Amino acid sequence: MKKQLFSVCFLLVLVAEIVALIVFAVQTPDFSLDSVAVNEVVQSVTEDFNDFEKHSNSTVLDYVVLDKNGNILYKTKPGLSESENAAISHRDTMLDVTIDEIAVGKVIIYNDGAQTLQSQKQTAIIVLSVAIGISVAICIAYAVYMHYTIIRPFEKCKGFAERIAGGNLDIPLEMDKRNLFGAFTESFDIMRSELKKARIAEAQANASKKELVAKLSHDIKTPIASIKAVSEVGLAVTNNGKDKANYAQIIGKSDQINTLVTNLFTATLEELQQLTVTPANIESSKVKTMLENADYLHRAAVPDMPECLVYADSLRLQQVFDNIFANSYKYAKTDITVTVQKTDKYIVIGIEDYGGGVLPDELPVIKEKFKRGSNSANVEGAGLGLYISDYFMKEMCGELKIENGEHGLKVTVTLALSGKI
Repeated sequence: MKKQLFSVCFLLVLVAEIVALIVFAVQTPDFSLDSVAVNEVVQSVTEDFNDFEKHSNSTVLDYVVLDKNGNILYKTKPGLSESENAAISHRDTMLDVTIDEIAVGKVIIYNDGAQTLQSQKQTAIIVLSVAIGISVAICIAYAVYMHYTIIRPFEKCKGFAERIAGGNLDIPLEMDKRNLFGAFTESFDIMRSELKKARIAEAQANASKKELVAKLSHDIKTPIASIKAVSEVGLAVTNNGKDKANYAQIIGKSDQINTLVTNLFTATLEELQQLTVTPANIESSKVKTMLENADYLHRAAVPDMPECLVYADSLRLQQVFDNIFANSYKYAKTDITVTVQKTDKYIVIGIEDYGGGVLPDELPVIKEKFKRGSNSANVEGAGLGLYISDYFMKEMCGELKIENGEHGLKVTVTLALSGKI
């Protein structure tokens, strides 16, 4: 509807400009004087030539009366041509005044054609200027409209896509169904939601597999230990060389199986190998912007950052802040206090909610994989956010510290200053 309104307004203004231009282009200025009025002037001047004290102008024309020597006998107003040369230059009409067929003087009738033409030009200029101004205003308004309905939604989608690519699926995409891309952005957010469900299901499946491996490992280690113990007894009591060799082989294989089972607990986490961290020098003002972006519900007042350079990966640091605020939103659902402090080597950012924190015995393990606090019941999540965030901070030469603050859970993010590592 707005697009149609803009188009109609612009079309009407354009038509008005074209019409005004055509009218001015085809209009022929009329410099001719009213012949009846001219004859009336000549007649009245002739009648009153010898006595202009009783003469009056009964027409709309302005004129000057000269005698045959060029002296001014009468004029209707100042500023008129007062000589024949001036009259010729101004293209005024000059007529002889005759009495008894003898020329006794001249009447110079003022020609206002040039003034009329100038007035028409000024009117045309004003009309076209106003029309052009309206056109420019419409173009600016349409540009602003396009910026808010197309460019800004695309910019949001770009940042949203970067977060999705980085693995952050908790921050929703803000939507405005009043613009052209409302349905488009809604589809993007549906994709985020479905990806998040798939990620949670994958994490739950991995957790189930880990539990299964732990149970099987325990069940396997018990009979292996028994086999090894019996074999060691047999090796100790037998005197047969062949039996000793068999018992020794059984003990060796038991140790091999035990080692393989133990390795199941210490396998490298595949997902962390895929999350690359590339720290660089970034301005501290960008850190404030990241905090504000993470606080999409606007529950915190983010203070200004001291001017400096920090050593961090912008994408991964944004994920860290996103995870911290998302956890506060899900579990505490309160306002958030953000503090900033600069030391010789670090910038220390404290983020504390008012949710009461977690149990003391849960603090040491809350950053581990698949570990969640007891307050996470009936709240969706995989228990990976803080674990991955801690990994990111270590890769950026920083630190992620979790503790119970004065009012609730407090997360301290320590960023290294550039050149201070």
